[in-house]
Formats: sequence, C-alpha cells, structure tokens
Amino acid sequence: MTTENQTRKNIEKVTWIGLWTNVVLALIKLVMGIAGSSQAVVADALHSFSDTGSDVAILFGVRYWTAPPDACHPFGHQKIESFVTISISLILLGVAAGIGYNAVISLMHPVETKLHPMVIVAPVLSVIVKEILFRITYKAGVKNRASSLKANAWHHRTDALSSIPVLVAVTAGFIDPKLAFLDPVGAILVSVFIIKAGFGILGCSIAELVDAGMSQQELARIRTLIQTIPHVRGVHRLRSRKTGGAFYIDLHLEVDGHITVQQGHAISEAVKENLMKTNHDIIEVMVHLEPVQ
Repeated sequence: MTTENQTRKNIEKVTWIGLWTNVVLALIKLVMGIAGSSQAVVADALHSFSDTGSDVAILFGVRYWTAPPDACHPFGHQKIESFVTISISLILLGVAAGIGYNAVISLMHPVETKLHPMVIVAPVLSVIVKEILFRITYKAGVKNRASSLKANAWHHRTDALSSIPVLVAVTAGFIDPKLAFLDPVGAILVSVFIIKAGFGILGCSIAELVDAGMSQQELARIRTLIQTIPHVRGVHRLRSRKTGGAFYIDLHLEVDGHITVQQGHAISEAVKENLMKTNHDIIEVMVHLEPVQ
C-alpha cells in the first residue's frame, strides 16, 4: 500500500468514528433539549450536528487531496485540503450565526419554561465524549500531517468547551426558575465559542492558499541546522511555503567551488535529509548549489 493510500485510510477511519459519534451525541442532546425545554441544549445539539458536516467534507475531499502528483498537478493536490478546511470553518460560522440569533430573540421575547433535570445529562455527556474525540482526531491529524483533521479536532474541542456554559446555564435554571434567562445566555456563549474557532480555522486555511511560509523563528532554526552540516559554507534565499499540512522548502547552499559535482550532490542530500528528519512537516526540499572560493 502506498503512503498516500495509507494516509487516506487513516484519515477516513478517524473521521468515520467522529461522524457516527457526532450523529448519536447530537440526537441525544436534541431529544433531551426539546423534551427538557432547554434552548441552550438544543443549540449545543445543532453544534454537534454541524460537526457531521465537517466530517462529510473531509470524507469527500480526502480522496482528492491525497492523490499523488500527476501531469496537470506536479506538486500534488494538497491545496484541496485547504478548501475543505475553509468549508468546515464556514459551516461553523453559519451555525454560530443561527444559534446566536435565536438566543438573542429569546432574550428579547422571553417565554416562561420549566427545565427538566434530564437537560443536565446532555452537556456532561458532551464534554466527556467530545474531549475524547478531540484527542483521537488531533493525534491522527499530527501523525498524518492533515490540517483538515486538526481543524476538525478543534471543532470537537469547541463543542466540548461550549457545553460547559450550557451545563452552568441549565443547572442554574433548574435550581432557580428566576435564573432561566441564563439558558439563552448559555446559547449565546456557545455561538461565541463557535465564531472564535471558525475564524481561527478560516485564517489558517487562507494562509495556506496564499502560500504563507514558516515563522521567522523556525526559519532561523533551520538556517542554524543547515550551517552545522559538514562542508556547508553558507546558506541564503531560504524560503518556505505551506501546502495543506506540509511545507516545501527551497534554498541556495554555498559549498567549496573546487569539489566535484558528486560531492556537491552528497552535501545537498545531507541537508535535505536532516531538514526532513528534524521537521516532519517538511515534505520537499529544493537545494540550489552555489560555489564559493
């Protein structure tokens, strides 16, 4: 099995786990929220349903961005992953807008409701399950260098965190009916959590599409590493660009002008091997040799 196929299967496996978990969890929260008269829990259920949208986007897109390079796409198809990740962020922002709008309307036109004790179970279950799902998904994202999986993992973490104010709101409303207004307030807090996560993911994905590079600190570290490799005289025009969850590097390497072509090639290969070994996010290094006296 090729590396691309193995990566695709790994991404699909963890995403299918997340998809079915989200469906079951969202249905549980939706039923409890409606039966228990909690707008915050219903909002939290919709948030979980939005996670299924991002799961489906990944399952659809992974077969394309993991495809090997071809004649029309010599650098591969990784940018498709950035578009999928952007779609995840837009789903998040759309869900957040709907939740926030409905919650504000409820605060402006309050309706007296009595919360049922069952609504407390839903956010507790959500915090536990979604945190476990976050850890599984993020670990897989790091292992497979998949920015879409990392984004989806934070989608899960946001769902877990947003369930905390929901838990506080419904508990307070259950203890004292006068605090029932905290239920839509909890829904608004959920929307704020989602908006923050959505814009964060969107910004990172746009940066990938416009070929954003590594930080200056990381480039300085790479430069220092290169200069420790034997027979390297210097390095300049060190550049990087991010595609999907990986980086492409190109640089100009200064070597003794009197060495053979074979020796120069060996030095450039040593540079490439060291960079890719010390930073697993680097998948390609282009070295331009320059002779110096």
